[in-house]
Amino acid sequence: MRLTGAQAVWESLVREGVETIFGVPGGAVLPLYHALADYPIHHVLVRHEQAAAHAADGYARATGKVGVCIATSGPGATNLVTGLATAYMDSSPVVAFTGQVPSPVIGTDAFQEVHVTGITLPITKHNYLVTHAQELPTVIKEAFYIARTGRPGPVLIDISKDAQIAEIEYAYPDEVHLPGYRLPQGDFSSQVQEAAQMLNEARRPVIIAGHGVILSGTEDQLVELAEKGHIPVVATLLGIGAMPDEHPLCLGMGGMHGQGHANMALAEADLVLSLGSRFDDRFTGPPHTFAPLARIIHVDVDPAEIGKNVPADLAVIGDLKDVLPALTPLVEARDRSAWLARIREWREESAQLDILAQETDDLIPQYVVRQIWHATQGNAIMVSDVGQNQMWEAQYYVHRRRRGLISSGGLGTMGFALPAAIGAQMGLRDEQVWVIAGDGGFQMTIQELATIAQEQIPLKIAILNNGYLGMVRQWQEFFFERRYSGSRLSGPDFAQVARAYGIPGLTIREKSEVVPAITQAVTSDGPMLLDFHIVPEENVYPMVAPGSAIYNMIRRPKTVQNGEEE
Repeated sequence: MRLTGAQAVWESLVREGVETIFGVPGGAVLPLYHALADYPIHHVLVRHEQAAAHAADGYARATGKVGVCIATSGPGATNLVTGLATAYMDSSPVVAFTGQVPSPVIGTDAFQEVHVTGITLPITKHNYLVTHAQELPTVIKEAFYIARTGRPGPVLIDISKDAQIAEIEYAYPDEVHLPGYRLPQGDFSSQVQEAAQMLNEARRPVIIAGHGVILSGTEDQLVELAEKGHIPVVATLLGIGAMPDEHPLCLGMGGMHGQGHANMALAEADLVLSLGSRFDDRFTGPPHTFAPLARIIHVDVDPAEIGKNVPADLAVIGDLKDVLPALTPLVEARDRSAWLARIREWREESAQLDILAQETDDLIPQYVVRQIWHATQGNAIMVSDVGQNQMWEAQYYVHRRRRGLISSGGLGTMGFALPAAIGAQMGLRDEQVWVIAGDGGFQMTIQELATIAQEQIPLKIAILNNGYLGMVRQWQEFFFERRYSGSRLSGPDFAQVARAYGIPGLTIREKSEVVPAITQAVTSDGPMLLDFHIVPEENVYPMVAPGSAIYNMIRRPKTVQNGEEE
């Protein structure tokens, strides 16, 4: 059939199963938008292109499908960059379309021209500049294949305006032919046998559950392996949810703000099995101090990650959905009761320092997050922003569902939560989705309240409002003589702002108001914003100072009876 390049784009997306896209129209993509009206794809008009990329990312993380976003040339394309970098760092499958000036004027500094393929080269898995319409079906087929296979990631397709207008005889390919794109297909049987022997010989093993467990959909296989070998599991930030937090073998998150007992288990382990984790510096601390007594087995689909940060004693390169079924039958049940008992002692020590174990009438963020967990029974999809709010959510919401936490890990992008939650909610319309954000990050993408109102998206939004860029302030308190330079933050009445957009909003200042407000939000059929005015200088504990080993933690000071700290 004869189609224009613009029609070929939408026809190809329909064949890839795309139902929802996020974007902002502009001159260089008007042919695309003109053709869109004839196709069964729902377009979500965001208020900033960065939000389009974050929304596509959130959609991908929540559903496991490829997220799609679109922007015009020039500033529209460059506004996608932060969102694409976020998706790239966190291995999120996104396909981004950008318009480009007509091919005859490319390179002349035409109006709204920018070399977006050059700009995004380091932050995409691959990108294309398409100036001939007949290339579009093949390029789109390849882009979706690249985005979703192996280690997932974003792919950008830049399309000149004349390629959108030109007519072609349309045919969508059944297969891709990419000689230079090779997925791990080697025989790793000998490495798996060696890994099993190392696990069977270990007295104090620990499994690290990284984001790769979730991306590969191997949560059940992880639990089966841990239970068979009686091996405790420590999660990375993006690995939270790979094993239910309530499972007795789950130690929670490790790293800079990880659980104390999780970090101590890593410090004293004699073997660490890393599954789909890239040994990020926030998780390991200085590499030479990480798990100093342990041999390291590193399993990853991306060979470039092996040995990049932490040397591996054994590397297994392969997809976890292939590796774990091969490994688990070879692992023997071992009596590790002494090791697990030692970890229980550390867990009890951590519990004694937990602020929720101490009586306080102050409105503390930990209490807010825990009450959201109680109200949702742990079944909500939580989308956290970056900073203190991110760590409090990870520590105090008890995650039990798969893909239940969406957050910006590697890039640490403030403003991520609100648009990413829009994407998650559009992908899973019948699920309850919550935003956890600070007053700083929330103001970076606050305009997306308009998108929520226009699309009638029933998001629940909790702002942990402390009047600071909280994590910056905490670092200034601990390491920069409490000089709060540039971190004090003013903001609007968020509840009134929400109401101005047509979204119900509540301001909560007292601890006694927390549960009624959350209950109202949970039972509401539509969106709601809750602005919690928390203790301004509350800190995240534990904390590992820069350059310190993760077992050298700054712990919460014990509170004595007169309310002072010792």
